[in-house]
Amino acid sequence: MRPPSPRREAIFRFVRERILAGEPPTVREVQAAFGFRAVESARSHLEALVAAGRLVKAGGKARGYRLPEGAATTWVGLVGRVAAGGLSLAVEEAEGQVPVRSRPGAELFALRVRGESMVGAAILDGDVVVVRRQATAESGEIVVARVGDEATVKRLRLVSGRVELHPENPSFAPIVVEPGEVEILGKVVEVHRHLEPVDLGEAGG
Repeated sequence: MRPPSPRREAIFRFVRERILAGEPPTVREVQAAFGFRAVESARSHLEALVAAGRLVKAGGKARGYRLPEGAATTWVGLVGRVAAGGLSLAVEEAEGQVPVRSRPGAELFALRVRGESMVGAAILDGDVVVVRRQATAESGEIVVARVGDEATVKRLRLVSGRVELHPENPSFAPIVVEPGEVEILGKVVEVHRHLEPVDLGEAGG
């Protein structure tokens, strides 16, 4: 199966955020949010997400989109910022909470991304990444890693005993370090994006 396009992934995140906030969007609201000229363009993306099992549509309702059963949610602290570029000082600065898919037994935290090195993975400047805290990761997974006092979000590559932190933007170079010089803080498991400002502190209660 082909991976979803960055546009479809962004639409899913938008719909999910609205569902979690208690007001699923209409098809026309999705059309307006993403600037589609025809409502059928928005509808086709939504139908594809339903067909893929990522959304459920209740018939006869304008706001009938739901997350699948079992997609329980919980609140996770948005604890700071992380660079998607070169290495930069890891900044701890609590901003509030974000709703995420519940993962029993997992320790989760959220960080706001600053930079454009991961745009090819549909992680944009200003997005919020939800991270499952773990000290190891498989090659190819997207991680938050710390080198000294500096942290970054990158795709992990393990090559001939070296650790490489790869961007998803050709304008940026990989960061290559020795295994003992890098600490994996966790694996990115969700990405959240708001198309308009949201008071996350208020939303989290």
